[in-house]
Amino acid sequence: MDLRFTPAEEAFRAEARAYLDELLHGEFAGIRGRGGPGDEHSFFEERLAWERRLGADGWTCVGWPTEHGGRGLPLPLQVIWYEEYARAGGPGRLGHIGEGLMGPTLIHFGTPEQQQRFLPGIRLGRELWCQGYSEPNAGSDLANLSTRAELDGDEWVINGQKVWTSLAHWSDWCFVLARTNREAPRHRGISFLLIRMDAPGIEIRPIEQLTGTEEFNEVFFSDARTPADLVVGGVDNGWRVAMGLLAFERGASTLGQQFGFARELRELLEIARGNGRARDPATRQLLAGLYSRLEIMRWNSLRMLTKADQPELSGESYISKLYWARLHRDIGEAFMDVLGPEALLCEEPPYELTAPQRLFLFTRSDTIYGGSNQIQRNIIGERALGLPPEPKVAG
Repeated sequence: MDLRFTPAEEAFRAEARAYLDELLHGEFAGIRGRGGPGDEHSFFEERLAWERRLGADGWTCVGWPTEHGGRGLPLPLQVIWYEEYARAGGPGRLGHIGEGLMGPTLIHFGTPEQQQRFLPGIRLGRELWCQGYSEPNAGSDLANLSTRAELDGDEWVINGQKVWTSLAHWSDWCFVLARTNREAPRHRGISFLLIRMDAPGIEIRPIEQLTGTEEFNEVFFSDARTPADLVVGGVDNGWRVAMGLLAFERGASTLGQQFGFARELRELLEIARGNGRARDPATRQLLAGLYSRLEIMRWNSLRMLTKADQPELSGESYISKLYWARLHRDIGEAFMDVLGPEALLCEEPPYELTAPQRLFLFTRSDTIYGGSNQIQRNIIGERALGLPPEPKVAG
């Protein structure tokens, strides 16, 4: 693994950095650094305009093949783009589910008609997507889902409930896992359906979180209908598509995530220097430990990306979610430790949470969503290490 960049790659870095600096210190300066963890509710209209500006300028979907509207950038250039985006304080992306998950899934599993219909809207920021996977009784055990879909003429009729649906209230479309064959085994008989979020029979209920914001939602489907041809990968083949989609989460954007965490650590260092805590040996040890863990996260991500084209998941892929979730939670806690009593106070009326407080509260969820830490350990044990499954407790 050669981590040195060529002169041509460094020239691309300079191009990306200049583009981001111009916009984020000019027209979009007001949303620089906004919309991240615990702040997703902020500046929707401004961030939507940002999304569309990136699309118009050709800076979305940089890794997509050129025949689907992307730049077709090789992996090193994708890494550079995501690093520079995080370094510049690029706002939280409203289109990340469409660009990072739905788009690659359609490119790999979709029909030409589905690709032509949906990919341009994702790339240009015209259509936002949300994910209909988790249910009250099917979170980490996704195969236990009970949402069902039945074919009625030329339409699917969907009934059921999804939960923890990020940004559903802003999304135009949702990809939904639904059971289409109740006689089949758990991992079969599931289909991957697409449905408009303004379709009759869909109700969205916001879920208020510790932060007081409501970017997560419950979504209820009551005889909601979608055209029969909006099934991706074939009827009853949704589990394969769903697992393929999750694999796309291990793309080059993981390096941008690490840079985002590093930016938070730099902010934490500034606070420690400002209030004198940087002179405390215990605090210095805490900060040094976080820095070391961030570097490990970076190297692990780079090694994971070098093996991304292998048919089997690498060991780096198996440990990635567990590692960064614990690290980010600890960064949130470190803000509270370094701030001391000040961490318990809000600045002024109307007493909204400060950025460190939002980060601390939000990062509690990092160890839960996308597969809890306990589930991640089971996956590592059973799939990566080949250990026997955890014993089931009766009753």
